[in-house]
Amino acid sequence: MQVSEIHPIDGGGAIEVSLEGRPRRFHALWLRDNAPDAETRSPGNGQRLITVLDIPAATRIASAQLSGDGLVVRFEPEGKTVTYDLGWLTAHAYDRAMARQVGWTGPEIVRWDCGLQSQVPSVSFAEVSGSRKALGRWLAAVRRFGFAVMTETPTGSGSLCQVAELFGFVRETNYGRFFDVRAEVNPNNLAYTNLGLQAHTDNPYRDPVPTLQILACLENSVEGGDSIVVDGFKVVERLQQENRRGFDLLNRHCARFEYAGSKGVRLRAKRPLIELGPDGELIAIRFNNRSAAAFTDIPYDDMAGYYAAYRRLAELIEDKTMEVTFKLRPGELFIVDNTRVLHARKSFSGSGKRWLQGCYADKDGLLSTLAAIEEEEGVSL
Repeated sequence: MQVSEIHPIDGGGAIEVSLEGRPRRFHALWLRDNAPDAETRSPGNGQRLITVLDIPAATRIASAQLSGDGLVVRFEPEGKTVTYDLGWLTAHAYDRAMARQVGWTGPEIVRWDCGLQSQVPSVSFAEVSGSRKALGRWLAAVRRFGFAVMTETPTGSGSLCQVAELFGFVRETNYGRFFDVRAEVNPNNLAYTNLGLQAHTDNPYRDPVPTLQILACLENSVEGGDSIVVDGFKVVERLQQENRRGFDLLNRHCARFEYAGSKGVRLRAKRPLIELGPDGELIAIRFNNRSAAAFTDIPYDDMAGYYAAYRRLAELIEDKTMEVTFKLRPGELFIVDNTRVLHARKSFSGSGKRWLQGCYADKDGLLSTLAAIEEEEGVSL
């Protein structure tokens, strides 16, 4: 690690360090708060043992010097000396250009359209069950594309939960630990018919929304019923490029969603159709016409423009150039990031049988398992 020009600045309120030829500044309070020593962080679990109130507000850097691959910093008025790994400082440097275009996503996310049809990410259940690295590659595909397929899975009722348990936990809802998706008489949800379904995200009426959904095929002898997935982030990108005001309206104002299809269940949520982080990062999309309630949080002067953008968003979602399709066979399933990828199905014939089961899980478990595997393998998947 090439390091030079180590010296305190701003009267000791910060330090400037040249890391790999780039000057990086770190505030004294930030460094003290992130000290890696055993008095500040638990050696066992890495959790912080002090609060910000335990750090003197007047903390300053008295001295700093290089020692091997570490930067040794002495803080006053505590008189405390802490050594920081230079690689860690480089990875966590915040003194850099932060300007990003609104709607940005990180480099680990790849937006796609129908061009992905020939490259649908897929793996067998046996592969991921027998190899942590194969599981990591599958989870990395979900992180990258927002969905992935799995083949040769068990076809017993409820066996899809085994897939969720490879990386996390099933999220149980009023639909149960898992639920059947097949035609019913007087269904409490339109998913339980043979009608085609518009591309949508599931359960937008929940807060928080389930962030992952798994749909597994146990039986399928009908004509039609193909599964469809659409990258909502790519759709939002197109909307932003052609109608910036509409994009702004859909992320600035909240839509409302509700579900009252079962006795004793009244689910309601208020969230924007396009969700951005404070720094403009594209966080999530919510779109479900069946569950949309009356929009009441949009000013009168914005309502016409809002509906125009809402309509255009729906048109882009249904654009055939945006979709990837596949027909699930018994023993196959797919998983979707329910905050990003919309899923749909084509209508199917009344003859034959089509039996799918679904369950929900959460993305934090998937990303945690993926991060652990990447650490074990020493490589980003």
